[in-house]
Amino acid sequence: MKSIIERYKKIAKVNSLKEKLDNKEHYQRQTDALIDVLSNIYGEEKLAERAKELDVINDIHSQDICVKVAALHSLVFGEKKDELPDLKEIPRYVDDIEEEIADILAKRSVEIRIERRIADKLQKKHEDYIKEIRKQVIKEESGCESPETLRKYAQLEKLETKSLSRSVLEVLRPSSLSEIIGQDEAIRALISKIASPYPQHVIIYGPPGVGKTTAARLVLEESKKIPYTPFGVDAKFVEVDGATLRWDPREVTNPLLGSVHDPIYQGARRDLADGSIPEPKTGLVTEAHGGVLFIDEIGEMDIMLQNKLLKVLEDKRVYFDSSYYDPGAANIPKYIKKLFRDGAPADFILIAATTRPPSGINPALRSRCAEIFFKPLYPEEIKQIVEQAAKKLNVILEQGAAEFISQYTIEGRKAVNILVDAYGLVRYNMLNNGLNNGEDVNKPLRITQKDLKDVIQVSRLNQCYSLKASNSWEVGRIFGLGVIGFIGSLIEFESVAFPAVKKGSGSIRFNDTAGSMARDSLFNAATVARRLIGTRFNDYDIHVNTVGGGNIDGPSAGVAILLSILSALKGIPIQQNLAVTGEISIQGKIKPVGGIFEKIFSAKQAGIKRVIIPRDNLKDLPSDLRDIEIIPISDVFEAADLVLQSLLSETS
Repeated sequence: MKSIIERYKKIAKVNSLKEKLDNKEHYQRQTDALIDVLSNIYGEEKLAERAKELDVINDIHSQDICVKVAALHSLVFGEKKDELPDLKEIPRYVDDIEEEIADILAKRSVEIRIERRIADKLQKKHEDYIKEIRKQVIKEESGCESPETLRKYAQLEKLETKSLSRSVLEVLRPSSLSEIIGQDEAIRALISKIASPYPQHVIIYGPPGVGKTTAARLVLEESKKIPYTPFGVDAKFVEVDGATLRWDPREVTNPLLGSVHDPIYQGARRDLADGSIPEPKTGLVTEAHGGVLFIDEIGEMDIMLQNKLLKVLEDKRVYFDSSYYDPGAANIPKYIKKLFRDGAPADFILIAATTRPPSGINPALRSRCAEIFFKPLYPEEIKQIVEQAAKKLNVILEQGAAEFISQYTIEGRKAVNILVDAYGLVRYNMLNNGLNNGEDVNKPLRITQKDLKDVIQVSRLNQCYSLKASNSWEVGRIFGLGVIGFIGSLIEFESVAFPAVKKGSGSIRFNDTAGSMARDSLFNAATVARRLIGTRFNDYDIHVNTVGGGNIDGPSAGVAILLSILSALKGIPIQQNLAVTGEISIQGKIKPVGGIFEKIFSAKQAGIKRVIIPRDNLKDLPSDLRDIEIIPISDVFEAADLVLQSLLSETS
């Protein structure tokens, strides 16, 4: 029995040893397989380097499974095991190793998949980039042109080869200040204010076509020649029509002051829009920096824009703002940062012109500007302008032709246009009659009054002053004086008076189209007339008429209406070469009125020899007054004695 037990133990021991040997072989194969997996993951060289770093390079090839498993564990977890596992712990070690390798493989699989996608995208980007470069190269070699664009370019080039002669107004425009006729005093005043070490902003008032724009342009050119003026040789004359400038409350565009184009809605440059950068664009005030900004018809400019212009005149700079601007952004060009930070320079001299009276201009603007008045042109000055233009146009005028033109306009520009129209008509008539075939076109032409009459008839022009004064005497008829803008006019008043059919039932009638102020003047005149001659007006039917039925918007007809009524009531004639202006009060005082210069000018044009004005208007008389008598009065008694009593004694 004992021997059997001994034998059984031996057999069990052999079987256990055999099992252990089998397990060792299994783990040996398993560890070899895991090492192969690690080699595939890291690569043989990298795995060898890793084993060398962990000092397990020899252990990994050991025949001792415990040493080998420990080395494999160190390779997988990156930390060397100081203690070797016994045979029983090998399964747990192997499981841990397999679990970690599984995690590594899973991560590796994800990384490989991501790297593959990244590689695909990089490849796509690379291909797109290559395509873009290829397109750019093709574009540079072939250009951006197409057959259609080249055809249009050729058409433009062909158009450039053709040109007409210069504009006739450009040819006939004065080229020096001495050629501007009739505005000597105004030009002296203008050049004294511009050609100075401290030039001033200026507003020029005056009717159209008398040389305001030309004078402004030539004054700048003269100022450049004077060493003490601040204008350089490159100083610009920037011209704009105020009627074309409008204030945009959205501030999308402002050609006068400048504006900011945001990158989304207002079309900033593409390279700026791509970076969400707003684009400031400077305006005419910056273009005129260091020179003159000339605004024609500034009275027509939007009042809000005038106020904005005032701010620029004060600051001498235009500032920009935008909610899209980020001063900290690194991709903003320097010039844009400077415009937003410092603004754009706008140090210029403003010369503004207008055909409106001073009352029609922004008072704040007027307070910052000197004011100069260009006067209407006398007939003899129109004659000089026509003769000067005829010389430049190489035209011989028939005697009296220049005087004939002066009867139809008070504008120098219009007079020149009439002459040019006649020039074209004569040229055409000569061609039509076969008179200038092969003739030298530079040969002087002769223009007659008949040619001018044809032009005037076609243009439907009327004489400027068809109402002419005379030396005759008429009862109830007198000339008053009015003014619209800078154009004076002669106003004909006539009155008739009849005893009322029934005493005390008389009435006064006046033009229905007359203005309310003229009606007030009529009632004031009636009150003063009753006080002057003691006549009850309701005993008469009185009709006061403004010939032509014009709407008289002003009180200056008061004295004329009074004298007309007195003449009709008393049957006293009035000489028809006299005109009168002045506001009348119910106390009989003569009050000053506006537009004296223009009124006297129109009276002279109509042949008036004497003009009665309020005494307080003596300061408004032109300095070069000639060929007309000015009589100042203070009250209606002076007027009545002058116009009625003296004439009555002369005719008695």
